[in-house]
Amino acid sequence: MSSADIVSGVAAHRPASAHARSRPDAAKLDAVDLDFSIAQRKLLDGVALALTPGECFGIIGPNGSGKSTLLRCLYAWHRPDSGSIQLNGHDLFAMDAARRACEVAVLAQHAEAGLGLTIEEVVALGRLPHRRLPKRERSQDEPAIEQALLAVDLLDWRKLPFAPLSGGEKQRVLFARALAQQPSLLILDEPTNHLDIRHQLAVLDVARRLGITVVATLHDLNIAARWCDRLCLLDQGRIRRIGPPDAVLEPALIGSVYGVEVERDQDPRMGHPRLSFHLPSRLSGQLL
Repeated sequence: MSSADIVSGVAAHRPASAHARSRPDAAKLDAVDLDFSIAQRKLLDGVALALTPGECFGIIGPNGSGKSTLLRCLYAWHRPDSGSIQLNGHDLFAMDAARRACEVAVLAQHAEAGLGLTIEEVVALGRLPHRRLPKRERSQDEPAIEQALLAVDLLDWRKLPFAPLSGGEKQRVLFARALAQQPSLLILDEPTNHLDIRHQLAVLDVARRLGITVVATLHDLNIAARWCDRLCLLDQGRIRRIGPPDAVLEPALIGSVYGVEVERDQDPRMGHPRLSFHLPSRLSGQLL
């Protein structure tokens, strides 16, 4: 990790509101020295993270920087070549798969589900991990499904078929499925894909208000600045910096990682950093 520029201490930088909204069952997630390669190409190199309960944590970086690969390790889709991941002090890969599914919900990129199912039936799939629980706890299924549909403004559409929906509407349904799972850790891979501006803001606001630990990859750095307590900037599989948005979204650093010119000011209403980007003149008119 000597190559990474780590900004110190979560507690020193996270907004007090992050602690205030944290639920008692919010997950603690620790990843230590993760390495991962495919076909001799190293996709993660010594990545280490420590997420505290109730934190909204954003992973940013250019295409191919390892963002989605890191998320897939964090929800046990990929097993790292080396390093460890602990969820609430337990080895993620040693956990019973059903118990892990009760604790961790995922909204993946390009997720597809529900051919032939209604919207409500797709959202109900989020309750499957809880089927092993006692019957009295399974009685929570209907309220959980209804609350999830309400959160994404699709309650009135619950009986409609899933397949004909637009990309953005499907994204909201799949987000509701993750909410219905009632996890302690929510992992979102580009959750704003296909969504219009209103629903981008609404989905992230819902996630933030849950009081659980949330980790998300985001391409829109201004949305990341607005929504995240902390950011992790990845570049070629390595961490360049971890810290609050003010510390990570420095124009020189972002410009060097993304290969663009960056200007920064402050959002007059929210107070978070606000960035604008320009293609360097030497690259104007080129597709890279």
